[in-house]
Amino acid sequence: MTGQDARTDRGTRTDTGENTSKGASKGATFGSRARRLRPLGGLLAAMAVALTGTRVSAVALPWFVLVTTGSATQTGLVAFCEMTPYVVVKALTGPLVDRAGPRVVSWSTDAISAAAATAIPLLHAAGLLTFPVLLALVAVIGAVRGPGDLAKEIMIPEAAERAGVPLERATGLSGVTERLASTLGPAAGGFMVALLGPLTGLVLNAVCFALGSLIIAFALPRGMGHPADDAPAAAESGYWRRFGEGFAFLRGEPLLLTIIVMIGITNLLDAAFGTVLLPVWAERSGNGPTAIGLSNSVWGATAVVGSLVAAAVAHRMPRRVVFFAGFLLAGAPRFLVLAADVPMWAVLAVFVVSGAGGGFLNPILGAIAFERVPPGLRGRVNALGDAMAWAGIPLGGLIAGAAVAWSGLVPVLLAAGAAYFLTTNLAALLPQWREMDRLRGRGAQRSPAADPIT
Repeated sequence: MTGQDARTDRGTRTDTGENTSKGASKGATFGSRARRLRPLGGLLAAMAVALTGTRVSAVALPWFVLVTTGSATQTGLVAFCEMTPYVVVKALTGPLVDRAGPRVVSWSTDAISAAAATAIPLLHAAGLLTFPVLLALVAVIGAVRGPGDLAKEIMIPEAAERAGVPLERATGLSGVTERLASTLGPAAGGFMVALLGPLTGLVLNAVCFALGSLIIAFALPRGMGHPADDAPAAAESGYWRRFGEGFAFLRGEPLLLTIIVMIGITNLLDAAFGTVLLPVWAERSGNGPTAIGLSNSVWGATAVVGSLVAAAVAHRMPRRVVFFAGFLLAGAPRFLVLAADVPMWAVLAVFVVSGAGGGFLNPILGAIAFERVPPGLRGRVNALGDAMAWAGIPLGGLIAGAAVAWSGLVPVLLAAGAAYFLTTNLAALLPQWREMDRLRGRGAQRSPAADPIT
């Protein structure tokens, strides 16, 4: 027997106990790892099902209104009645989320959304669904979705801390979840509506909201998502004072204010691009509606890849360089390539690169906000910040439509692309951007009481 065989033989004689011990150790390690990742995994699962249901509904609900009323005006009114309460209520319920705790707000609002979404097909089947009733139900869904989305968003830092995951990775995975839902949800919704009808899509929306509510209520660790430690004291100060604390905090954070203003402008330009400029280009270029879906799908798919890469490596990279490089790729090139008379393959190539750059943005934005805002203020500050950043979205299409009617498509594309480039690159020259890495790797250390109310 050779020396190698002897070692093998000795291993054979002793491996029963050793391997059993190792197997038990591996099993214990796997179980411990699963328990450690449960908070983040559960939160991402709840976000995934709720967002997917919302994206399916974004296809099913307009189609349901169109086939039942035949009115494009009423279809637009339904969208308005959903999004307006979403933005307004989300901005106003920040103090409520901080006081009640994001967990209870999340599961309860998802439960209400599920009930309202279920009522639409039930009332339609009973012949009781009038158009005013539909508008009221849609408004309820939009109103409770705002605080529900906010509550899930502000639980990300706690989930990351409990899981031992870097904040950029957690926000990156959140971005991947959102982009996957935005990519797969409309495709699933379109297929389902075409095959089974729009009411089936609305039923799926209700099921997704109900499942998201159950995950948040029962699958997350018991102590997760509770009100901040200072919530009882904050409650005594009154709603409007606590609401004002969010404004006061933002006034004292030049970096966050600059980010919100910049994102507000780029959101307006993105809304103009998606709702008017891209469809007009597709029609006038002869590429047709297929080009719209293909371009958006390519952008969304590569944005998912970019978000995955960001989740893996962004916490090791310089934020400022990555942030503005991502905006450089994600913004102006899309406008400029449509203004040029190039083949469809060239347009898709630009959208591939643009989507990859866009995937790096949300992980960095989310990490900065969570690091700089104390836990007791996250509901108020995030709600106000989101409302300010979204304020221009309803105006984007209106402005773009009027501008195209007045001057034509190409000049508007060039002007919008230039505005995007200048907004993101001139903002990079401001001194507050040097603060992007100052609190990196730490949660916000200040308490709300340390922030003066002026």
